[in-house]
Amino acid sequence: MSLLLSKSRKLICLKPKIGFLSSVYHHHTLISPNLRTPFRILGLNQPHFASFRFESTKAQTQLNPMHSIHNDSQVLDFPGGEVKFTSHLNFIPETREERVHCYRVLDDDGYPITSDFAQIEKEVALKIYTDMVSLQTMDTIFYEAQRQGRISFYLTTVGEEAINIASAAALKTDDFIFPQYRESGVLLWRGFTIQEFANQLFGNKHDYGKGRQMPIHYGSNKHNYITVASTVATQLPHAVGAAYALKMDAKNACTIVYFGDGGSSTGDFHAALNFAAVLDAPVIFFCRNNGFAISTPVSDQFRSDGVVTKGQAYGIRSIRVDGNDALAVFTAVQEARKMAVNERKPILVEALTYRAGHHSTSDDSTKYRPAKEIEWWRRERDPVSRFGKWIEREGWLNSQVESELRSNIRKQVLQAIQVAEKQEKPPIKDVFTDVYDVSPANLQEQEISIRETIRKHPQDYPTDVPL
Repeated sequence: MSLLLSKSRKLICLKPKIGFLSSVYHHHTLISPNLRTPFRILGLNQPHFASFRFESTKAQTQLNPMHSIHNDSQVLDFPGGEVKFTSHLNFIPETREERVHCYRVLDDDGYPITSDFAQIEKEVALKIYTDMVSLQTMDTIFYEAQRQGRISFYLTTVGEEAINIASAAALKTDDFIFPQYRESGVLLWRGFTIQEFANQLFGNKHDYGKGRQMPIHYGSNKHNYITVASTVATQLPHAVGAAYALKMDAKNACTIVYFGDGGSSTGDFHAALNFAAVLDAPVIFFCRNNGFAISTPVSDQFRSDGVVTKGQAYGIRSIRVDGNDALAVFTAVQEARKMAVNERKPILVEALTYRAGHHSTSDDSTKYRPAKEIEWWRRERDPVSRFGKWIEREGWLNSQVESELRSNIRKQVLQAIQVAEKQEKPPIKDVFTDVYDVSPANLQEQEISIRETIRKHPQDYPTDVPL
């Protein structure tokens, strides 16, 4: 079975065996054994650079920094590690002969193609499915609410439900989430209620951001979910810094930072990977490669084999996974977390998926990709349907239970909207608080001015914003 990315002429083989790309080469052996041998990288000695990181670089006793290892070779005793010389003029090729394989567990019909995956208990599997259905339903209704003019903006996760929910299920509650803006499902998994989502979208007085953020810019101290920022990829170095703090405090936790393929084209991405690799920060970089950075296809963004190969360039263990396969995502992130926490090092996960909806309510994706292509992915590669078929064969779900589930969630979302839009907005004073301990004179003057303006021209301002 193969997966063909849009506008790409190269096939990506979907292989059942999970394997992480090592941070160094050794006889070109990069794929680990199966899960019964927990990711021992075959044939690899200690990394050439990491083992020297904290050793002295003062001159050694030998007079010549070049010394023989074998009769026919020499090495340079470089401060970063020994480098073997060669008499062959070889350039490292720009690409591999074969693209990095993509780990998957379930085929498109929900049948396992391997037994080497993390076993999931019935309760966890049902929660994964319930939350994926909830996310799908929320997206449908909230999107319609924006089209009705009831909220100003919305962004869906259509086609990426497995990435959201399955990755969240593989983490611990002490792990910190640094989202981009398409990870509302991670927050849903952690217990953020449908009503709390609605409150943020409507920016009412119960919104934790006090109405200061755009819709879908969620955040929750309770759930260790850092507030969404619109600026692309700025969350990456933040996540590395937080991971390094967890390491210094000897916490049994890590951070995970989500970003799209477009985020990998920013400077913050490269700075963050290098920062994490050098400091051995326990952070999981999770790239949602859905083929497009809004309207820019990956073929116009980079010439590398996706994002997964960039991890190895920075000395970071990496893996490519089928993002529409909940079991594959769960297994990969669970193992990535073990490595990040136990070995205190960064891991890069690239999930191949497809954004089966518009980028946001401000976008019409049919302008840059065929409508038939979008519909095909929505119908044939739906991650919710694929996982649902698997749990149904396990005897944990039937059509009647699913029908009742979807009906109940729909009622909850509609009820949450009715409650949220009837609530007052945050008071005017909240515009000027929470930045300074003592408000400076210029802000005090601005607050007085806006209050006077509203009193003089009440017809120009909403009536549900308390003075």
